[in-house]
Amino acid sequence: MYPGPGGYPASGPHGGAGPAGSGPHPAAGPHPGGVAHQPPGPVPGRPQPHHAPAAPPHQPPGPVPQHAAPPPAPPLGGGPRGESTGHIQLPPGGPVPVPPPPPADSGTGTATLAVLLIGPAGAGKTTVARHWARNRPVSTAHISLDDVREWVCSGFADPQDGWNDHSEAQYRLARRTCGFAARNFLANGISCILDDAVFPDRPVVGLGGWKRHVGPGLLPVVLLPGLEVVLERNAERSGNRRLSDEEVAGIHGRMAGWYGSGLPIIDNSKYDVETTARALDDVLARALKSPPNW
Repeated sequence: MYPGPGGYPASGPHGGAGPAGSGPHPAAGPHPGGVAHQPPGPVPGRPQPHHAPAAPPHQPPGPVPQHAAPPPAPPLGGGPRGESTGHIQLPPGGPVPVPPPPPADSGTGTATLAVLLIGPAGAGKTTVARHWARNRPVSTAHISLDDVREWVCSGFADPQDGWNDHSEAQYRLARRTCGFAARNFLANGISCILDDAVFPDRPVVGLGGWKRHVGPGLLPVVLLPGLEVVLERNAERSGNRRLSDEEVAGIHGRMAGWYGSGLPIIDNSKYDVETTARALDDVLARALKSPPNW
């Protein structure tokens, strides 16, 4: 096979070579001379002009492929109810201010509060805080420092194995995490109650740290039953939440330093959970009306 005059292969009737013009080109029309018109081929030794590729014929706009452009993002706030959750824009968390006093004889009412419930192991902090949060007429979150500390699974530094730099670092990290969570809840109108065994002989790390993480509107309250009650409640615990009697007695003795500090103290030795929660709400309502200097 050899190229014909137009640079295309020409073939004879049996697939072999044939003379040029032995048959019409498939795309060519008849020529006046009886020979099929062929496009001129390249001339040897002469530079060939450059021809830009012909523009494709105009096509009417069709549907855009699915992958051509991403779908538009939904507006902040989401779509109509029941269609899509969308994207909810949350206010940034910030230090909680002191809330206004509630109406008379209404407890804390619907005030947005940040509460820190302090007490030794076995005082009932977690149980009372959860009960108070669940029974308020407005949205309220309970944030337990011990629960957040135990988010660390591998490498958890249990203070019962000895208080050291590792356990201290995890404690401070958990407290800061609780503070971030509280500020975000409060910025979106949800009250918070945190519980922690804060010692009065460590004011900068303890109460001062909480006020730095949450804000000046934090309302601390001490829950301090008698030693016998604390020992009895601690004995009902299990796992790493249960301490030795010596540890419980030592913590309880240090907590006694809150007397005379100006913080409100609730002795719930003879109170059940519901009664203690009501007492807590009354103390907080008085603190809102006449904030103590702490």
